[in-house]
Amino acid sequence: MKILVIGRGGREHALVWKLAFNKNVSIYCVPGNGGIEENARCFQLNRIDQILDFALREKIDITIVGPENYLVDGIADKFEERGLRVFGPRKQAALVEGSKVFAKILMAKYGIPTASFKIFDDPDSAEKYISEIDKPVVVKADGLAAGKGAIVARTKKDAFKAIDSLMRKKIFKEAGDKVVIEDFLEGFEVSALAFCDGKTIVPMLSSMDYKRAYDGNKGPNTGGMGSVTPAPHYTDELSDFVYRKIMFKMVEALQKEDIEYKGILYAGLMITKDGPKVLEFNCRFGDPETQSILLLLENDLLEIVQSVIEGELSKVKISWSDEKAVCLVI
Repeated sequence: MKILVIGRGGREHALVWKLAFNKNVSIYCVPGNGGIEENARCFQLNRIDQILDFALREKIDITIVGPENYLVDGIADKFEERGLRVFGPRKQAALVEGSKVFAKILMAKYGIPTASFKIFDDPDSAEKYISEIDKPVVVKADGLAAGKGAIVARTKKDAFKAIDSLMRKKIFKEAGDKVVIEDFLEGFEVSALAFCDGKTIVPMLSSMDYKRAYDGNKGPNTGGMGSVTPAPHYTDELSDFVYRKIMFKMVEALQKEDIEYKGILYAGLMITKDGPKVLEFNCRFGDPETQSILLLLENDLLEIVQSVIEGELSKVKISWSDEKAVCLVI
């Protein structure tokens, strides 16, 4: 069987490494990296049309999409239109990550716990709102920003600067056409990832990533400086709550909106004194969480991927090691 993995980072290296335990697969990766070349043939392709032509020409059986931008741009739809099987949600479903506004409105509509928020498409209105409140907030770009579009603003000055950067200076281009301004939540963060075939949801081990660039949990947010699995302090009770009140309710909400969700559903959570609340949803494997999570997966990854694509995830018993794993970005 021919498997294509899309992406160039540590996440994709972890996916390829895990897939390579199955000796019945030939693995390809675009564009890949030097480490990935140990287990896969890499090709320097980036555009969706190039990758689609490659997959058709090479008769790829299954494509696994790593980066969110491809999913948000509709790669799953385009592959499926040509009869190719792909692991990852279609464009409309990928809006859970592609638009913070879409995700927050959906959470509010269906009672999924998250921080209180306001949405703005005009910087002057956003600044007026900030001037009238007196509490720390988080200013978030609506669109994709490589994990750097959420700016914690503990002061009004910080909030004004964030609004100016996102909406006027357009540091993340059109991603800042709209912003979400939400209450700052105190607590500890957890990454909760799950496999989803549109009906069945199977949680993975929890993980916790470290976003700040500098030692001592200081400095600007990054896409993640490392991760540990499982997350400390994430109890079975919390896990059960997250499954019932967040993960399952989100898939149910999407179904009610006539949107099928297949692939990875990833909830970035803050565990507050009032319980877990969603910081964001992502539509793909986390990075760097995947690097530590997959070290502890005891199943053949390809078996799970196939079951998700075929809508038969309920038939697979997924097992995890009881050890601990850590990923360090250097």
